[in-house]
Amino acid sequence: MNAPALTPAELERLARTALERAGASPAMARVAAASLVAADSEGIASHGVSRVPLYCAQLRNGRVDGKAVAAVVRGDKAACLVDAKTGMAFSACELAVKEAMRRAGEFGVSFVAVTNSNHFGVAAHHLRPVAEAGMVGLAFSNSPAAMPAWGGKRALFGTNPIAAVFPRRDALPIVIDLSLSEVARGKIMVAAQGGKPIPPGWALDKDGKPTTDARAALEGSMLPAGGVKGAMLALTVELLVCALTGANFGYEADSFLTEEGRASKVGQAFLVIDPQALAGREVFLDRVEALVAAMLEDGGVRLPGARRAANRGKAIAIPDALVAKLRTLAGEA
Repeated sequence: MNAPALTPAELERLARTALERAGASPAMARVAAASLVAADSEGIASHGVSRVPLYCAQLRNGRVDGKAVAAVVRGDKAACLVDAKTGMAFSACELAVKEAMRRAGEFGVSFVAVTNSNHFGVAAHHLRPVAEAGMVGLAFSNSPAAMPAWGGKRALFGTNPIAAVFPRRDALPIVIDLSLSEVARGKIMVAAQGGKPIPPGWALDKDGKPTTDARAALEGSMLPAGGVKGAMLALTVELLVCALTGANFGYEADSFLTEEGRASKVGQAFLVIDPQALAGREVFLDRVEALVAAMLEDGGVRLPGARRAANRGKAIAIPDALVAKLRTLAGEA
């Protein structure tokens, strides 16, 4: 049963207060709460405030350092490294994106990576400021082991999301956001919490056998999107965000979904490109609109990111039990 719909502002206040009471600094809680509520407002409940109870437990148990202050620790010119210091990923990624935009404005392109990080929510949300600045952005992250290398059974790679944004002229940007598993692990988590089955083809159990049991899937491994191609892309992301940063590979990181354990220390990376440095901003925008027009000539085409954008600003319906939990964590029970 769903509670009365909450406004994004109400929900963000609850999430922020809950995270602060669990040990997050006000700055860290603010950025995290805004990102989580943005996910809910776009209909991505698996990456929304349903994560707050787990984040709070991890803060209290020391898996996440709520007082950490992310900082640029290495790099020069168009590249640098941000250390999240095992704090929540959201504020570290905010810093990384700001640095990437600044450096891309100076050098035309920038690659900024984050080490010692945690779950960073919806990948594309970190790229919103990039699109607003008229730049192209790509985001990458690894995550705890969930998928086997191609041909194997042991979970080795994370689901490793990739996102991209391309600004448009007088229109919402094109937003591409995908997990490299057949489905985002968060959807299986939600199914497990609700005691619901999952479709065939999503996951394997711990013995490497196909399963429709969400709980068995969480104990087993995910199947890559597109078979071997998805597995190769997952490998690419692991190398980009871990080998270049010193962060933990997926198989070295404890699960995001457990309250106790070691700090995850995963990696993220952001590539930002200023179109002016190449063919020029106006040429870029012209070419984007030409492609969009060609796509939309087919009436069945929906631009990526359009459905999420249409959901924004609406009141958000959250299950009664989750609202009650949030109020308890925020000290408002």
